[in-house]
Amino acid sequence: MFFDSALMDSIPRLFTPVLLAAIGSALCERVNVFNIALEGMMLIGAFFAVVGTYYTGNALAGLGVAMVAGALSGLVFAYFGVTRGGDHIIVSIGFNVLAIGLTAFLLGQIFGVSGQFDDPRIVQLPRIDLGPVADIPLLGDFLSGQSILVWFAVIMVFVVHWFLKNHKYGLRLRAAGQNDAAMRTVGVSPEALKTSALITCGTLCAMGGAQLSISNVTLYTDGMSAGRGWIALVIVMMCNARLLWVLPTALLFGLVDAFGFRMQGLGLPQQLTESVPYVLAIVVLMLVFRNRRARLAR
Repeated sequence: MFFDSALMDSIPRLFTPVLLAAIGSALCERVNVFNIALEGMMLIGAFFAVVGTYYTGNALAGLGVAMVAGALSGLVFAYFGVTRGGDHIIVSIGFNVLAIGLTAFLLGQIFGVSGQFDDPRIVQLPRIDLGPVADIPLLGDFLSGQSILVWFAVIMVFVVHWFLKNHKYGLRLRAAGQNDAAMRTVGVSPEALKTSALITCGTLCAMGGAQLSISNVTLYTDGMSAGRGWIALVIVMMCNARLLWVLPTALLFGLVDAFGFRMQGLGLPQQLTESVPYVLAIVVLMLVFRNRRARLAR
C-alpha cells in the first residue's frame, strides 16, 4: 500500500527540520530582519551535532554543541546585519556561502575525509515511545517512536505563539519590527531585541540541522540541509509569520517530501522526486502573492 506505516513514520522526521527553521525565521520576520541564512545555519547545526556526538558518544551532548554553534551563527549575523547595519540579503548570502565552505573545510581538518562522514560513535537522539499509541495503525507510526526534536518543534510553535502575543518581551519583539524610534524613546534597544531574535533563530535552525544528521540518519554529508532552509523561508512568507499556520504548512511539505521519497521506489528519477517540494513551494508562493496583489487592488 502506498500510504502505509513507513510513509507515516517518515512525515514527522521530514517536517521537523523545516518547522524548527520556520519558527526561527518567523521570529526574525517579527523584528523586521530578512534572514535568508536559514540554510547555512541548518548546515552548521548538522555538522556540529555530528562533531559533538562523535567526541562525546552522547547525542544530547551533540545537540548541545549544535545549539551553541547555531547561537554563535545568529550572533555573527546580528553583528554584521544589525550592529554594523549591513544589508540583510547580502549578509545572508555571504553567511550561506561561508557555511558551505566552512563545514567542508572542517570536515577535512577534523575527520580527514571529504564529502561525507559516518562512524559507529555517532548515535541517534532519543526517541519517545508512546506505549499503547504505537499499536494504533498508521497513527501510531506517525506519533510514536519519534525524535525528541519532533515533539519539541511542535510544542515550540504554541509556546512562541503565546510568547509573542502575551509576554512583555514578546510584545517588545513585535514592536521592534514596527517602529525602532518608538522603542528607543521608552528606553528599549531594538538592536538588542533583533540580536536576541537572531540568536534564537540560529539555535532553532541548528536544532533542525541536528535532526537531519543525528536523528534521521547518523552521518554528515556536505550540503545535507538540501534546500530545507529555503522551504522554511517560503513557508513563513506564505503564512505571514503566523505560527499557527506555519505548523500545518510545514506538515504539508513534510507529507510532500515523504511522497517524493516514496516515488523513488516507483522507478522515477531521484532528481525529479526531490524537486517536488520545491516546485510546490514555487506554485504556492505564486498563488499567495497573486491573492495579495488582488486584495491590494480592491
